[in-house]
Amino acid sequence: MLVLPLKGEFIILKLGYIRVSSKDQNPERQIKKMKDLNIEDRYMFIDKSSGKNFTRPQYQAMLLIIREGDIIYLDALDRLGRNYTGIIDEWNYITRNLKADIVILENENLFDSRKFKTMGDLGKLLEDQFLSMLSYIADQERDKIRQRQAEGIIIAKNKGIKFGRPKKEITSLFMEIYLDWKQKRITSKESMRILQMKPNTFYRRIKEYEDSYL
Repeated sequence: MLVLPLKGEFIILKLGYIRVSSKDQNPERQIKKMKDLNIEDRYMFIDKSSGKNFTRPQYQAMLLIIREGDIIYLDALDRLGRNYTGIIDEWNYITRNLKADIVILENENLFDSRKFKTMGDLGKLLEDQFLSMLSYIADQERDKIRQRQAEGIIIAKNKGIKFGRPKKEITSLFMEIYLDWKQKRITSKESMRILQMKPNTFYRRIKEYEDSYL
């Protein structure tokens, strides 16, 4: 049960927002980062769902308790969401409407809204530019992977390769883990544990995936 400050009592809360893309994924790595920051369990909000929109229950619950001056920590920017336009809108709503702050641990030197606030209007401009740039790059990377996958399937079909049911391991979960692993947000060991694969199977599936679709 959350205990909020009494009216008129000014207490800055440290909140942690954690997201994994499916129920099969383990959020422990992100949880550990929040605990290292001394964030209490009751102020960690964990969603196990896609980042395509912002209707996630725990994310919405977090928004309800945010007060001016609070600090929200995220492991990486794409934990907030997968759509760069939506990310910018949510970032601005939290930092400018709710007047709280956001810190992205993966890029803390660049993405700490407290730093931008000390720079006035110039800080707002720089914040918007950096956020747009990083979010756009992340969005483009995902689009590139999807495009290469589609092109790989077309080429294979033109060569006469027939596609039946996809291999069990090449699932949306595998592709999500692959992207996190490729961008070094998750270790090989953790990837194998989530996918329940042995090392030889894990690396063989990566090779098959990259040879066939990327």
